[in-house]
Amino acid sequence: MKSANDLDGLPLLKAFKAAQESSFDRTGGNNDYVRVNSEDKAVLADISGAGRITRIWITIASPDLYILRNCVLRMYWDGESAPSVESPVGDFFGVGFANYRHYTSIPLGMSSGGFYSYFPMPFSKGARIEIENQSSKKINALYYNIGYNKEDAPENDSKTGRFHARWRHERTLPGSNYTILEADGSGHYVGCNLSMQGRRPFSFWFLEGDEMIYVDGEQHPPAIHGTGTEDYFNSGWYFVNGAFAGPYHGLTIKDPLRSRISAYRFHVNDPIPFKKSIRATIEHGGINDAPGSDYSSVAYWYQTEPHKPMGSFPPAEDRLPDDGFLLKNAKYAASDILEIGMNMFEKINRLTK
Repeated sequence: MKSANDLDGLPLLKAFKAAQESSFDRTGGNNDYVRVNSEDKAVLADISGAGRITRIWITIASPDLYILRNCVLRMYWDGESAPSVESPVGDFFGVGFANYRHYTSIPLGMSSGGFYSYFPMPFSKGARIEIENQSSKKINALYYNIGYNKEDAPENDSKTGRFHARWRHERTLPGSNYTILEADGSGHYVGCNLSMQGRRPFSFWFLEGDEMIYVDGEQHPPAIHGTGTEDYFNSGWYFVNGAFAGPYHGLTIKDPLRSRISAYRFHVNDPIPFKKSIRATIEHGGINDAPGSDYSSVAYWYQTEPHKPMGSFPPAEDRLPDDGFLLKNAKYAASDILEIGMNMFEKINRLTK
C-alpha cells in the first residue's frame, strides 16, 4: 500500500477532515501573531478527539539573541501530564547553539525565516502544543500554523506509536559515551540532531567517536556499532566539504574557529525498532578521550505510551551555548592551530595512500 506522502497516492480520495490551528488575528485585522511575555506560555493547539498533526510552522521575533534556546516547545498526547516532546525551539527544528541556519530536509527545516516540521504525530483522544518563553525578554511576535487531520482512532491503537522528542545537554566525561536517547517500551528510533563543541579551536578530534545503539538490553558490543561521528551522519573526513542539506541527513554548522559542529540524520528508510528498551549513544574522540566537550542533541522516536519519565529539564541559564569559547582559548597560538590542522590532513593522507 502506498503511503499518503507518496506522489502516487495523491489521486486517491481522502477520508479525513483537514483543519488548522493558527495565530490569525481574531479581530479580522492583520496582526496575525501572539506576543509572549517573559516567563509566559502560549498554547498553539489544544485539540480534542482523534487525529494526526501533519505540519507545524512557526516564526519568532524577539530581541533575545538566544531565544532559540530560551524558548521551549512541548507537546502532549491524549491527556498525558508529562510532555512527549520537550526541547528548545531551535534545537527541535534541527540546529544547535541558538543559531539560525537555513536548511531544508524532508521531516524538519529552517527555511528563510520559518521553522517547519512534517513529522506525522498521531493521537487518539487529544493533542496539546505549547511554547514557554523562559527568556528575560519578550517574544514580540510568534506566528504559527498547526495543520492536522481529524480522523477516527485506529482500530488497533496499541500498534500506533506516539511521536517523542527530547533535548539533552552535557559536558562529555572521560571514558563514557554521550547518551542521545534512553527509552523504555516498544517503538522505533527515527533520528537525531547532534551539536558538538570541542575544547580547542580548529580541532575536530571529538568526531572520532563511534555511535553505539543498544536495543532491548544488549550488552557491549551492540548490534549497531559505527566507525565515527561524521560517518553516522553519512559524511566523511570530519565533514571536509562543509555544510549541506540532504533529505534525511545534513550538516548545518561547521565552525572551525569555535570547534563547532551541528548535524542531523533521520532514520526514515532505516528506523531502529525496540521491544523493551533502547539506548542510543556516541563516543567523543577515539576512545572517549575528548572530555569537557559541549554536547547537546534532540532524539526523535515513536513509541507506545506510557513513556519513561524524561527527568527535569535544564533551566535556561544551563542551556546557553559557550560563546565565550574564543576568549577562554586565546592561549592557543597560531602555531598550535596549524599543528592541529596538519595532524588532521596527515591522517587523511595516510589513509588514502
